Amino acid sequence: MDRFCKANAAEAAYIEKAVLGAEKIGIVGHIRPDGDDVGSCLGLARYIGIINPSAQVKVFLEEFPKDFMFLEGAGGVEHDFDTEYEPDLCFMLDCADKKRMGGAAKFFLAAGERICIDHHATNDGSIDAHMIVEPERSSTCELLCTLIDMNRLDRAAAESLYLGIVHDTGVFKHSNTGFETMLYAGRLIELGARPSFVIDYTFYKKTYPQNRALGQVLLNSHLELDGKVIVSSFTNDEMEAYGVKPADLDGCIDQLRVTEGVETAVFIYQMPDGKFKVSLRANGSVDVSRIAQLYGGGGHIKAAGCEMEGTPEEVSRVLCGEIAKQL
Repeated sequence: MDRFCKANAAEAAYIEKAVLGAEKIGIVGHIRPDGDDVGSCLGLARYIGIINPSAQVKVFLEEFPKDFMFLEGAGGVEHDFDTEYEPDLCFMLDCADKKRMGGAAKFFLAAGERICIDHHATNDGSIDAHMIVEPERSSTCELLCTLIDMNRLDRAAAESLYLGIVHDTGVFKHSNTGFETMLYAGRLIELGARPSFVIDYTFYKKTYPQNRALGQVLLNSHLELDGKVIVSSFTNDEMEAYGVKPADLDGCIDQLRVTEGVETAVFIYQMPDGKFKVSLRANGSVDVSRIAQLYGGGGHIKAAGCEMEGTPEEVSRVLCGEIAKQL
């Protein structure tokens, strides 16, 4: 039986009733938070503060890129998961399963009432919660826009939600960008979100070390499967040499993806524990979420990721083999 609910007036009323009836509210996202995760968590936290100012609201997320620190409430996000907090109500945002919550799962599972709001096609409904999941939405931030009273948003909340939409659509370039995506983005701008600032500051602006690292990523790249796949990798040694961290490599996969003639892009970069994080992007018919799921990851049809062990060459060979099955 399909456990997923769709966004509608009844679901919006359910969420508002839950928020107004809670004194302690938690919000959690996924490991290695991206723009949509951070934007949705902070946007919802701000909105809750508007409609229920007496509630205690805590957001639990791993460390995220410093470029998102301008968002209202970013400085108050809890990164220490060893603390004790048992909320009356907890939201899980932009996250498909318990494993993806990482250490923040304890707060969600301890809550008296749990609500999951997500747009990942890999969400299988296995978590015990009220599930509002719409994979056809561009982002969790867009989905949230359908579930809240946008007339009550302030500029800070609007800017958080706008950031999430921008990042999960690749500045409205990806195929997940739809008619309603643009309508909601326009409404958020009307409410005070600053498009030029958000896009330039969080998407295009790069430090000098980041630009040098991107150059090396491009130099490391090679074509596979008759030029239909581009693969690149970046190791811990290279990160140390260029003075960057994994979070500084955001955007590299998108630069690989726009290579002419490429249907699928693969970027393999090493994490501090030695494992490799894999980012996958598709331009054509390849469903990269199916591949990511094989290795414990997930995502969307055209954008997904996972973690793998081995050498970059071994990981590349395995992934190209899976991609070849779909080409």
